[in-house]
Amino acid sequence: MTTPAPPAQQAYPEKIDGPVLKIAGVVVLGAIMSILDITVVSVALPTFQDVFDANYATVAWTMTAYTLALATVIPLTGWAADRFGTKRLYLTALFLFTAGSVLCAAASSIEMLVVFRVLQGLGGGMLAPLGMTILTRAAGPDRIGRLMAVLGIPMLLGPISGPILGGWLIDIASWHWIFLINLPIGVAALVFSQLVLPKDEPSTTEPFDVLGMLLLSPGLALFLFGVSSIAEGGEGASFGPRVWVSATIGALLIVAFVAHALRSTKPLIDLRLFRNRRLTIATVAMFVFVIAFMGAGLLFPSYFLQVRGETTLMAGLLIAPQGLGAMVTMPIAGVLADRVPIGRTVPVALLVMAAGFFAFTQVGADTSYWVLCGALFVMGLGMGGTMMPIMTSALKSLSNAEVARGSTLVNIVQQIGGSIGTAVLSVVLTNQLTSTPSGPVDPMEFMADGFGTTFMVAFVLILLALIPVSFLPRKKEPSHLLDSEDGAVPAPVLMH
Repeated sequence: MTTPAPPAQQAYPEKIDGPVLKIAGVVVLGAIMSILDITVVSVALPTFQDVFDANYATVAWTMTAYTLALATVIPLTGWAADRFGTKRLYLTALFLFTAGSVLCAAASSIEMLVVFRVLQGLGGGMLAPLGMTILTRAAGPDRIGRLMAVLGIPMLLGPISGPILGGWLIDIASWHWIFLINLPIGVAALVFSQLVLPKDEPSTTEPFDVLGMLLLSPGLALFLFGVSSIAEGGEGASFGPRVWVSATIGALLIVAFVAHALRSTKPLIDLRLFRNRRLTIATVAMFVFVIAFMGAGLLFPSYFLQVRGETTLMAGLLIAPQGLGAMVTMPIAGVLADRVPIGRTVPVALLVMAAGFFAFTQVGADTSYWVLCGALFVMGLGMGGTMMPIMTSALKSLSNAEVARGSTLVNIVQQIGGSIGTAVLSVVLTNQLTSTPSGPVDPMEFMADGFGTTFMVAFVLILLALIPVSFLPRKKEPSHLLDSEDGAVPAPVLMH
């Protein structure tokens, strides 16, 4: 491959300019809606039980249906972005998500709410990979770290601010407003996107991989459905037919897709991207990290709600220091990701995160809130320097033509990792809380010990993430974002 000429690379300014900041603003708006909606609904489940007179297993489908819709549509996003253009598809995704939000607010039964959550998920599932694609193409290789840090703020703050926002809206208004709040944001995002996003030319020659879609989308949906059903048994983990049949069929379909994709010339998801060593290492590192991060994120509000007896709003406020810590380090990590090999910074950040998390492995029924909030702040410092630099490393290694498919691949890995992490720690926690104590014990202390054991499992998962992270590049490598498949330098999207 010929080396790109320096003059052509100068089409991307060194500094973050106004047009790129505007594009980042559009992407952040979409990411905020999509990610907040996952966490904000979690605090409304008890309300749904009362309003719709349904049991927990039924109302939990408002979460599961959204997740499964995401898993179904994400694999299609890479092809659809090439076929219809990223701007057109992004506008469509925003419309679907906003319309789904309004319909959710108007639902008169739990069945209607679940159906409309699927519509929301179809739009929300496209927003994240499309946003990453648009931002990566617009920023260029030397600025992507700083711009990914901007995108990473809602990704890290969503699980933290969601419970706060949801609890506040339910307290002062009603459950309808956790969905209606998306209407003004969605309308603003649609108008802003139409005005700001650069027009890109769709590829009309890209064939659609029908067989790949029939294998991968149902495979992901069934596998994640089975995994997410593990902890719904109430008394400990439930490994009934719904779990193992769904997960097994889903896994077999995914394996069949892998075999198909490696033979196909135009697969739905191009697994040959994993020939890129830098992409592979970054993806594996992110997969292990997301398992630990998403699984641990489930535990913090549950501890404050179940052990300490706090309200939903107070529980959300108590975990806010985690977000504050991430806000401190994420912009710094973004700048460093463009200038320093992430193999030198991410391991340090991950160790900082692990140090903060260790305090929760020793948690009791009356552990000082100052200690816990301080530990959460330290964790946030580590998180801010971990996730987005890893994603940046993966995407910087791709050519301009590979970015859409690479973004889709990264998001699928995140979705699977998050579901596995949540399911694993849900099972551990459920088993701990439903086990029989060996003797007389204070109920709150017994529950706190169960959380402490589960936190220890999450702590070990965080340490395990150090293994793939240690293989991240420690030397400055040339970026390939500007290299086309034939070695030419394509015009940046901003110039279209």
